[in-house]
Amino acid sequence: MSKKVVLGVTGSIAAHKAADLASQLTRRGCDVHVIMTADALRFITPVPFQTLSRNPVVTDLYESESGWKPVHITLADEADLLLIAPATAHTIARLALGLANDALSCVALALNPQAKILIAPAMNGKMWQHPATRQNVQTLQARGAEFIGPEEGMLSCGYEGVGRLWPVEQIVERALALLE
Repeated sequence: MSKKVVLGVTGSIAAHKAADLASQLTRRGCDVHVIMTADALRFITPVPFQTLSRNPVVTDLYESESGWKPVHITLADEADLLLIAPATAHTIARLALGLANDALSCVALALNPQAKILIAPAMNGKMWQHPATRQNVQTLQARGAEFIGPEEGMLSCGYEGVGRLWPVEQIVERALALLE
Protein backbone atom coordinates (compact mmCIF):
# COMPACT_ATOMS: atom_id res chain seq x y z
CA MET A 1 0.00 0.00 0.00
CA SER A 2 1.38 3.41 -0.92
CA LYS A 3 2.02 6.08 1.68
CA LYS A 4 -0.44 8.96 1.78
CA VAL A 5 1.11 12.42 1.56
CA VAL A 6 -1.02 15.50 2.11
CA LEU A 7 0.75 18.31 0.28
CA GLY A 8 -0.23 21.76 1.54
CA VAL A 9 0.46 24.55 -0.94
CA THR A 10 0.36 28.12 0.37
CA GLY A 11 0.49 31.59 -1.17
CA SER A 12 4.13 31.97 -2.10
CA ILE A 13 5.72 32.78 -5.45
CA ALA A 14 7.32 29.32 -5.06
CA ALA A 15 3.90 27.63 -5.27
CA HIS A 16 4.64 26.56 -8.85
CA LYS A 17 7.48 24.37 -7.53
CA ALA A 18 4.97 22.38 -5.50
CA ALA A 19 3.63 20.94 -8.76
CA ASP A 20 7.02 19.32 -9.28
CA LEU A 21 6.88 18.02 -5.70
CA ALA A 22 3.48 16.43 -6.37
CA SER A 23 4.78 14.88 -9.58
CA GLN A 24 7.97 13.48 -8.08
CA LEU A 25 6.24 12.07 -5.01
CA THR A 26 3.56 10.44 -7.16
CA ARG A 27 6.20 8.92 -9.46
CA ARG A 28 7.96 7.56 -6.38
CA GLY A 29 4.81 5.68 -5.36
CA CYS A 30 3.15 8.09 -2.92
CA ASP A 31 -0.58 8.73 -2.88
CA VAL A 32 -0.50 12.55 -2.99
CA HIS A 33 -3.48 14.67 -1.96
CA VAL A 34 -3.06 18.40 -2.46
CA ILE A 35 -4.67 21.11 -0.37
CA MET A 36 -4.32 24.66 -1.67
CA THR A 37 -4.92 27.74 0.43
CA ALA A 38 -6.90 30.66 -1.03
CA ASP A 39 -3.65 32.59 -1.38
CA ALA A 40 -2.00 29.71 -3.25
CA LEU A 41 -4.80 29.93 -5.83
CA ARG A 42 -3.54 33.43 -6.69
CA PHE A 43 -0.24 31.93 -7.87
CA ILE A 44 -1.21 28.62 -9.52
CA THR A 45 -4.39 26.75 -10.39
CA PRO A 46 -5.41 23.30 -9.09
CA VAL A 47 -5.24 21.74 -12.59
CA PRO A 48 -1.53 20.78 -12.55
CA PHE A 49 -1.85 19.29 -9.07
CA GLN A 50 -4.93 17.25 -9.97
CA THR A 51 -3.26 15.95 -13.13
CA LEU A 52 0.11 15.18 -11.54
CA SER A 53 -1.24 13.65 -8.31
CA ARG A 54 -4.17 11.89 -9.99
CA ASN A 55 -6.37 13.01 -7.09
CA PRO A 56 -8.88 15.79 -6.56
CA VAL A 57 -7.45 19.01 -5.12
CA VAL A 58 -8.97 20.51 -1.98
CA THR A 59 -9.32 24.29 -2.21
CA ASP A 60 -12.10 24.97 0.26
CA LEU A 61 -12.92 23.71 3.73
CA TYR A 62 -16.58 23.35 2.78
CA GLU A 63 -16.30 21.52 -0.52
CA SER A 64 -18.96 18.89 -0.95
CA GLU A 65 -17.83 15.40 -0.18
CA SER A 66 -19.09 12.16 -1.60
CA GLY A 67 -19.36 10.55 1.83
CA TRP A 68 -20.51 11.70 5.24
CA LYS A 69 -17.06 12.47 6.69
CA PRO A 70 -15.54 15.90 5.93
CA VAL A 71 -12.62 15.62 3.52
CA HIS A 72 -10.23 17.44 5.85
CA ILE A 73 -10.90 14.90 8.61
CA THR A 74 -10.47 11.98 6.23
CA LEU A 75 -7.14 13.36 5.03
CA ALA A 76 -6.01 14.06 8.60
CA ASP A 77 -6.93 10.52 9.67
CA GLU A 78 -5.26 8.79 6.72
CA ALA A 79 -2.13 10.90 6.19
CA ASP A 80 1.30 9.40 6.74
CA LEU A 81 2.95 12.76 6.08
CA LEU A 82 1.78 16.35 6.01
CA LEU A 83 4.18 18.23 3.75
CA ILE A 84 3.67 21.98 3.53
CA ALA A 85 5.65 23.41 0.63
CA PRO A 86 5.95 26.26 0.18
CA ALA A 87 5.05 27.40 3.67
CA THR A 88 4.52 31.12 4.17
CA ALA A 89 5.15 33.05 7.38
CA HIS A 90 1.37 33.42 7.68
CA THR A 91 0.76 29.68 7.50
CA ILE A 92 3.56 28.93 9.96
CA ALA A 93 2.05 31.47 12.39
CA ARG A 94 -1.45 30.00 12.06
CA LEU A 95 -0.14 26.49 12.69
CA ALA A 96 1.87 27.65 15.72
CA LEU A 97 -1.22 29.32 17.16
CA GLY A 98 -3.46 26.34 16.42
CA LEU A 99 -5.80 28.35 14.20
CA ALA A 100 -7.98 26.25 11.92
CA ASN A 101 -9.92 28.39 9.46
CA ASP A 102 -9.16 26.63 6.18
CA ALA A 103 -8.74 23.06 4.96
CA LEU A 104 -4.96 22.99 5.40
CA SER A 105 -4.91 24.31 8.95
CA CYS A 106 -7.81 22.00 9.90
CA VAL A 107 -5.89 18.98 8.60
CA ALA A 108 -2.82 20.09 10.55
CA LEU A 109 -4.81 20.47 13.76
CA ALA A 110 -6.68 17.16 13.33
CA LEU A 111 -3.66 15.22 12.04
CA ASN A 112 -3.34 11.71 13.39
CA PRO A 113 -0.48 11.44 15.91
CA GLN A 114 1.44 8.88 13.84
CA ALA A 115 1.79 11.24 10.86
CA LYS A 116 4.97 13.22 10.34
CA ILE A 117 5.03 16.93 9.48
CA LEU A 118 7.60 18.41 7.12
CA ILE A 119 7.54 22.15 6.45
CA ALA A 120 9.48 23.82 3.64
CA PRO A 121 9.35 27.60 4.12
CA ALA A 122 9.61 30.15 1.32
CA MET A 123 9.38 33.87 2.04
CA ASN A 124 11.22 37.15 2.13
CA GLY A 125 14.38 36.90 4.23
CA LYS A 126 13.29 39.63 6.63
CA MET A 127 10.08 37.72 7.26
CA TRP A 128 12.04 34.50 7.89
CA GLN A 129 14.42 36.25 10.30
CA HIS A 130 11.68 38.12 12.19
CA PRO A 131 11.51 37.11 15.88
CA ALA A 132 7.83 36.19 15.54
CA THR A 133 8.57 33.73 12.71
CA ARG A 134 11.57 32.32 14.56
CA GLN A 135 9.42 31.76 17.66
CA ASN A 136 6.65 30.13 15.59
CA VAL A 137 9.19 27.77 14.01
CA GLN A 138 10.51 26.84 17.46
CA THR A 139 6.97 26.21 18.68
CA LEU A 140 6.24 23.86 15.78
CA GLN A 141 9.58 22.08 16.14
CA ALA A 142 8.84 21.52 19.83
CA ARG A 143 5.60 19.83 18.75
CA GLY A 144 7.48 17.51 16.39
CA ALA A 145 7.33 19.32 13.06
CA GLU A 146 10.49 19.20 10.97
CA PHE A 147 11.65 22.09 8.81
CA ILE A 148 13.69 21.85 5.64
CA GLY A 149 15.13 25.15 4.49
CA PRO A 150 14.84 27.85 3.48
CA GLU A 151 18.03 28.33 1.50
CA GLU A 152 20.03 31.41 0.62
CA GLY A 153 20.03 33.02 -2.79
CA MET A 154 18.32 35.64 -4.88
CA LEU A 155 14.75 36.04 -3.70
CA SER A 156 11.83 36.88 -5.97
CA CYS A 157 11.44 40.21 -4.16
CA GLY A 158 14.86 41.26 -5.47
CA TYR A 159 16.77 40.78 -2.23
CA GLU A 160 19.68 38.43 -1.73
CA GLY A 161 19.37 36.31 1.40
CA VAL A 162 17.74 33.36 3.12
CA GLY A 163 14.16 32.59 2.16
CA ARG A 164 14.20 30.50 -1.01
CA LEU A 165 12.34 27.19 -1.10
CA TRP A 166 14.72 24.31 -0.50
CA PRO A 167 15.51 22.36 -3.72
CA VAL A 168 12.55 20.18 -4.71
CA GLU A 169 14.63 17.03 -5.12
CA GLN A 170 15.95 17.36 -1.56
CA ILE A 171 12.46 17.99 -0.17
CA VAL A 172 11.30 14.82 -1.93
CA GLU A 173 14.19 12.82 -0.52
CA ARG A 174 13.53 14.04 3.03
CA ALA A 175 9.80 13.33 2.68
CA LEU A 176 10.49 9.80 1.50
CA ALA A 177 12.94 9.25 4.38
CA LEU A 178 10.24 10.32 6.86
CA LEU A 179 7.85 7.80 5.31
CA GLU A 180 10.17 4.84 5.89
